[in-house]
Formats: sequence, C-alpha cells, structure tokens
Amino acid sequence: MSELLELLRQSSPFYDGNAPFIENLYESWLLDPASVAENWRQQFEKLPRVNGHDGADTSHQRIQQDFRRMAKQKRAVHAIYDDTLAAQAAAKQASVLRLINAYRVRGHQLASLDPLHLYEKPHLPELTLSYHNLNEEDLDRVYNTGSLFAPERLPLREILELVQKVYTGTVGSEYMHITDTVEKRWIQQRLETYRTRPELSAGDKRWILRMLTAAEGLEKYLHTRYVGQKRFSLEGGESLIPLLDELIQRAGRDGIEEAVIGMAHRGRLNVLTNIIGKPPADIYDEFQGTRKNHGVMTSGDVKYHKGFASSIETPGGLIHVALGFNPSHLEIISPVIEGAVRARQKRHDDSYGEKVLPIILHGDAAFAGQGVVMETLNMSQARGFSTGGTVHIVINNQIGFTTSDPIDSRSTTYCSDVAKMVQAPIFHVNADDPEAVIFVTRLALDYRNHFHKDVVIDMVCYRRQGHNEADEPAVTQPLMYQKIRMHPTTRTLYTERLLAENVITPEQAEHMIEHYREELDKGEIVSRPVLCEIDSPYRVDWHRYHTTRWDQPADTRITLESIQRLYRKLLQIPDGFKLHPRVQRIMED
Repeated sequence: MSELLELLRQSSPFYDGNAPFIENLYESWLLDPASVAENWRQQFEKLPRVNGHDGADTSHQRIQQDFRRMAKQKRAVHAIYDDTLAAQAAAKQASVLRLINAYRVRGHQLASLDPLHLYEKPHLPELTLSYHNLNEEDLDRVYNTGSLFAPERLPLREILELVQKVYTGTVGSEYMHITDTVEKRWIQQRLETYRTRPELSAGDKRWILRMLTAAEGLEKYLHTRYVGQKRFSLEGGESLIPLLDELIQRAGRDGIEEAVIGMAHRGRLNVLTNIIGKPPADIYDEFQGTRKNHGVMTSGDVKYHKGFASSIETPGGLIHVALGFNPSHLEIISPVIEGAVRARQKRHDDSYGEKVLPIILHGDAAFAGQGVVMETLNMSQARGFSTGGTVHIVINNQIGFTTSDPIDSRSTTYCSDVAKMVQAPIFHVNADDPEAVIFVTRLALDYRNHFHKDVVIDMVCYRRQGHNEADEPAVTQPLMYQKIRMHPTTRTLYTERLLAENVITPEQAEHMIEHYREELDKGEIVSRPVLCEIDSPYRVDWHRYHTTRWDQPADTRITLESIQRLYRKLLQIPDGFKLHPRVQRIMED
C-alpha cells in the first residue's frame, strides 16, 4: 500500500521536484494566459486571491532578479570595505617605514650629545607620530620593520624604542648623505644590531676607568705641582684617552703596523704620557726648565709642541706610534701627517692603507674655521695623495678661545659638516658616556679599514679650565662656566655607574687614584708597556745631528758625473714607446 501511495505522490503535478516546472508555467501564464494549456490555465485561475488586492499577481522572476541584484550589491559593499581597510593598513605600514627612515636621517639632532645641556633640542615634526599619520592607538599594532636590522615584525612601540635608542641616545650618527648604499647598509647593520652599545667585559670596563683615572690624575697632578703654568689641559675631554687607547689596540689587532698622530696643543701632554709612553720625569724637566739638550744646538720649543714615538704592545703585536711635533698654527699639521703616512705606506708597499694608519685630532673651532681642513679632505681620495682613510677625532669642547655660541663661529649645524664634502660618516658622541665613545671608536676604525675612506668622531665635551691655565674663562662665558663648575668629572660619573653595576668597589676606585699618583711620583712610564728599541725598523737615530751647528756652511754640491747619469736616465725612451709627434721633434732637436 505504501509503495502505491509513494508512486501516486511522485506522479502528482504538485510534487516538490516539479515545483520549478510549475513555477515556469505560472510565470508564462502571468505574461500571456494563452501560452499555457487549457487545463493549466483553469488551475491558475482558481488560485485564491489576497484579501483586498484586486490587481494582477507579480512575477516571481522579477522579484528573484531584484534579490540577486541586492545580494551582489552587498558583496560589493563588503569588498569595498575590505579594500579600504587594506589601503589603510598599507598606508600605516608605509608611515612606519618613513618614520624609521626619518630617525636615520634626522635622529642625530635629538641625540643627547652635550654633557652640559647648554642648548634646548630642536623640535623636529618629522620625528613625531602625527607627522606620519600615526597615533597612540597604532603603538601596539604589529608592523613589518622593513630594512631595519631587527625582527621582521614588531609592534610600533618596540620599533620606536629601538630607533630612539640607536639614533637619539648618546651617539648621533650622520651617514645618510653617503650615496653608496653598501656603505649605508654596513653602518646601519652596526648601529642597529648593537644598539650603539659595545660588548664589554667587567675587565674592559675597569680598564676604561683606569684610563679615565690616568687622564684626570695627570692633569690634577700637574695643576698642583706647577700652579699657573700653561699646559692646555684635557680636563673635560678625558674620554680622549680611552678612545685613543682603544683605537691603537684595535688597529694593532687588525694588522696595522704603524700609526701616525697629528694634534694641536690641547691634551698633548696627556697623550704623550698616557698613550705614547713619554716618561713623566721628562715632562717635569720641561716644566722646570731643567731638560738637558745633550748638546743640541737649537732654541728648543715649548713642552706642549713636542712629539714622541714608541712601539706599543697590542693583541696583534707591536704597533709603532709616532706623534708629530705641533707647528703651533692650528690644523697645518694635517697635511704634514698625511704626507708622512703616504711616505711610510710607500716604504711598506702599502697601496690601500692596510699597514699605516693616519690619526688626526682637531679642535671644534679649528675644524670648522681653517681652510687647510677642506684642502686636506679634498686630497683624501685623490690618486696621488690618498692614505687609505684617516680617522679624524674632534675634541669638541664647544668653545673656541672665548667664543661658544655657534652662530658667532660658523654657518653650519655642526663643526664637522665640512667632512660631508667627501661623504665621510660622522659619529657624534657624548664624552660623558665612555662606553659609547668606545663603541664609536670601534665603528669608525672598522669603517675606515673596510672602505678605506675618512671617518669623523665628533667627541662632544667641555673645557674645564680656560684656554690656557692662566685664563679666567668665567669673564667671557659666565653661564657656561657656572655649569661646568657644578658638573662632575667624567671619571666620577663613570665610577658611579660601575659601582651601581657592581663592577668595582669604592675601595678599588680609590686605589686606582692612589696607585696612579704613586707612579707619577716615580716619574717612570705610566702607559701601556712600550718599547723604544734601538733596532726597531721604524726608529730614526737623530743623535749624530745633535752636536751639529745649523748655522755652519755646508757643501751641497754634487758631481757633474752624477748629473749626467741622472739626465741620461730621465731622457731614455723605453723600447716600443711611441712618442707624440711634437714630443718626438723636441727629442730629436
């Protein structure tokens, strides 16, 4: 029975499987009643009407089309909405990348470089979130870090913390003016990977403190022992001593065999004593006027013009370090040092500056003010004069004699801007952060050795005394020197830092001071171990000239045979060498 009922149900015209067929018939009847069979027309006419509605029925096909159209419109709205969100996300991502680049270009202007905080930092809209259409709500959103040396994706908050630490800390880096992308990426990798912090052991930190103790201790010792005498002290810029020590040690490790230093008077006695190894007793004799001239028939020179040379132990072996005599006229030593280095490189057959390193120290006012600086830089990459890159160190004590406001001394943002003409990277560093100074020193030397180009370290410090020790600087710079006299020394600040890190004890810090003073009392060498060996290949023996009277006539003639031999060599044309026709005629005549 059930099978019969199922058969009848499926054969019924109202079986649900036949619904589309019936609906199509109904749609045809609505359009034209004569288009369907009579029996179907009768069925459709019998369908009940809606109460109150006398009009014709509406085609379902049209309603379905309307619904399909509305569905498509809804999907389009969703697609537009999704596209809008994607465009906004892309715009935010682009803003983040622009913000990173802005810190690379302008971050140095907000860096904490001045130990004295003499001037307010400028307001730079380019380094704000709003300038790049970002806001506080974006800080916790994750973005691609682009070319930043960091994890591929980070929250904006962490990206911002990273670039601020790298570019607005105690190191300000200028390198985006360099056109070579390889150089820029190399610098970015070093800055952004290490976050401007060097890798230092506890022993390294104690050694930095030892060098600061020596730098400060020598100046205090001389000030007490020779009151009022000129020495052009390094006080305020003591970080120069650990800087030079690190530079020489790292150069020796890298296989450099000679370093030649040029500098003016500021800090020279400190460099002579604590870096190159001149015995303090010799300096005492010069202060006291008891230095023996050993028969030298010259008028002599002041103690802060003297040069010296020695060989210093490094991890890579001995490195010979020579400090050129100071000719007194500021910056004129620069081309002299470059020439001396070029000659030494020639002797080593050193075409790329891999054996001899030039190091030139400058004052901030002289570096910006003396034309010879530009002339020397201009020769740095010239084929006949290049020395494979020079490490320039600016002792930037923010004052030139009595002028401290930059608007009165130069037309550039920094005293070091002249170096941009040769696309040298410039690393500004706060001298009250000795560890940052060490980081910049390593970075600068590695850049020089890798690219064989000049590099500048602008060590921002201050001058605790007057231009010389007889000056009273507060007469011309009362506000600056009010700050200086209240400011702790670099050694004091670094001691407090190491005490907080449990790297040293107060007793150890005090012992360093006492031990160094005892060494000065002995008058013996207080620097790293140095050798002034007689058989050194770099040593020049001047003793045979000491007793020569420089005002005596000298026979400077050479023989005719020597002249003839020379001109025959000069005029000899190599085999197979074709002369220019004009030169040929001159030679034949």
